[in-house]
Amino acid sequence: MAVSLLFSGWLSAAVQLNDDAPKTYTVKKGDTLWGISEMYLKQPWLWPDLWEANPQIDNPNLIYPGDQLNLVWVDGEPRLRMSRGRDVRLSPNMRVTELDRAIPIIPLDESGAFLLRHRILPPDVINESAYVVAGAQGHLISAPGDRIFGRGPFPESERAYGIYRAGDTYRDPITNELLGYQAQDIGNAQLLSGSREEVKELEVTRVTEEVRITDRLLPMEERILDSSFHPRAPATDIEDGFMIAVDGGVSQIGTMDIVVLNKGRRDGLEIGNVLAIYQAGELVLDEVARDNVQLPDVRAGLAMVFESFEKASYAIVLKANRPLKILDKVKNP
Repeated sequence: MAVSLLFSGWLSAAVQLNDDAPKTYTVKKGDTLWGISEMYLKQPWLWPDLWEANPQIDNPNLIYPGDQLNLVWVDGEPRLRMSRGRDVRLSPNMRVTELDRAIPIIPLDESGAFLLRHRILPPDVINESAYVVAGAQGHLISAPGDRIFGRGPFPESERAYGIYRAGDTYRDPITNELLGYQAQDIGNAQLLSGSREEVKELEVTRVTEEVRITDRLLPMEERILDSSFHPRAPATDIEDGFMIAVDGGVSQIGTMDIVVLNKGRRDGLEIGNVLAIYQAGELVLDEVARDNVQLPDVRAGLAMVFESFEKASYAIVLKANRPLKILDKVKNP
C-alpha cells in the first residue's frame, strides 16, 4: 500500500526530535511510516511538519524500501530530505505493483483483514435490510454451493451480497445512545432469481461459519484500507471519548490490538487521527485533609483511527505503556 505525506510549509513549534534521531536512515522492507516517525519525533503524528518536499523526485509522496532519509537543518529548523535509492518511475501497467511496494503507515495485515470481517452498522440499516428466511429443503447452510432464500429489500442492480449477523451492540457509556451494531461476516451469496419475486433465491459462494435463518443480506461493497492518510491530531476537541470494545473480547488491551471508539465522523474523527489513551486516576485518601481525592488521569498509550463510521470508529493501539482496558479514555494528543 502507498503512503501519502502531506507537506507543511512551516515547522510547528511543538515538533521535538528524539535525542537519538539518526542523521541518515535507509528505508527497509517491513518499515512503516509510523515506526519511522517514532524514530525521529517525540510526537510522531507531527511527521508532516518535519518532512520537506522533494521536487526532484517523480513521486515524493511515496516512500519505498531503499530510499534514504537525511536529517538536515534549514534556518535553524530540522527537516527531512529524501534521496531515492532506486528508480521508481511508473508505467501504466506497473503502477499497482509499484504502489504496493511503498511502505504503509501502519501494519496492514491485521487491520486490513479486520475490515474485511467487520463493519459497524446503524440500527436502521441492519434492521431494515434483507434477511435469510429459509434454506433449500429446510437445511441449514454450511458450504459454498448451497441455496438460501432471502426476503426484504434487494436493490435492483445488485447481484452480490454479503451475509452478516448482528453481533455486539455498541452504546455510548455516558449518554447510553445506541451507536450501532457489530456486523459479523458470515459469508457471501449470489442472487439467482429475478427482481419481481418477493422471496429471492441465492447461492452461497463463501462461508466463514454456518449460515442461520435471520442472518442479514447486504449488498457487497469494496472495502480497501486506505493507507494514503498521514498521522495527525483531530481537528476538533474530542470530549468524553472512550474505548468501548476490543476485537476478540480480551480483558486487557495492548499494542496492535483493535478497539472500537464511541466517537465517529459526526464528532470530527477521521482516518489517520491519533488519540492519546488515558486511564482514570485513582481515588485515594488524603491523610492530611482526611478526605478522598481523585488523582489526575494518567496517559497510558496512543491509538490511531483507521476506519470511521458516523457514530463510532475502529482504531489500532500503536503504543501501550501499561495494560489497557475497556472504558479507558481517548483524548486529543
